[in-house]
Amino acid sequence: MQIGPYKLVNNLALAPMAGVTDLPFRLLCRRMGAGIAAGEMLTSDVRLWNTPKSQRRMDHSGESEPRIVQIAGGDAAMMAEAAQRNAAAGAQIIDINMGCPAKKVCNNAAGSALMRDEPLVREILEAVVKSVDVPVTLKMRTGWDPDHRNSVSIARMAEDIGVQALAVHGRTRACMYEGNAEYETIAAIKCSVRIPVYANGDIDSPRKAKYVLEQTGADGLMIGRSAQGRPWIFREIDFFLRTGQSCEEPSIAEVRDIMLAHLRDLHAFYGEDSGVRVARKHIDWYAKGRAQAQPLRHAVMQTTDSQTQLDRARDYFDALAAARETLLDSVA
Repeated sequence: MQIGPYKLVNNLALAPMAGVTDLPFRLLCRRMGAGIAAGEMLTSDVRLWNTPKSQRRMDHSGESEPRIVQIAGGDAAMMAEAAQRNAAAGAQIIDINMGCPAKKVCNNAAGSALMRDEPLVREILEAVVKSVDVPVTLKMRTGWDPDHRNSVSIARMAEDIGVQALAVHGRTRACMYEGNAEYETIAAIKCSVRIPVYANGDIDSPRKAKYVLEQTGADGLMIGRSAQGRPWIFREIDFFLRTGQSCEEPSIAEVRDIMLAHLRDLHAFYGEDSGVRVARKHIDWYAKGRAQAQPLRHAVMQTTDSQTQLDRARDYFDALAAARETLLDSVA
């Protein structure tokens, strides 16, 4: 799979998620098998870029190519300026967000709210594509609501303007994350354009990944929520798509080590106080569905220093591993 001059290692992408796909998580998912990973959504209002949050979102230190910056906004001139500045700072692909369903984004006529106004979509796409020499991609939904699915016409428009790849979440903005993803709509989009298309939505296992590729005809898959607390899902899907076989799930000890390394990176990236707070949700995701996870959640939420947080998370997974060994011995 290729976007512009960049030949990708596979057809799997980490979906950009505000508050989740920071630099430490992107680096982790790339190590775990994601072919590309876009940064968190960055506002097109350059006046807001001096905040600590925006500065962290603009940090792509140590990322392998291609480095992707996603921008969001409803003003064509501001979007073009944002694209130019990011390209000048080293962004190798500019991704335009027309998929975020969050109210605070849509209320500002950005994200998936743009899909209600096709003339404005055209204005923004033309302005951004003309403003930079790097590839421009587009993330969108199937439409504004179930009665207004216009993703096929926007996809054709984007291709004509020069957008070089699409990622489509198989729901309308009104659907948020409810119901089942509309793979038939993604299939219709794929049939209408020649540029690469990523299918996104409800891809939570290697077999589901294969099913979605078959149903949509998409070139690649974009995975978001299913990677939270399970970044190795990219490794599992990649192996299954290449071999038709399931790879061994990570042991509890491996999960523990992946998690602890991730937590250390978060502490270093955000600093002690913020790092501990940000790490809490990731620990919660790593523990999701595991035995006696509630006590860990309670203990972690009370933690205010990084070392104690690491110790409590390690102790929990060590106890899980010990319990598993005891169970295996008894069965044997």
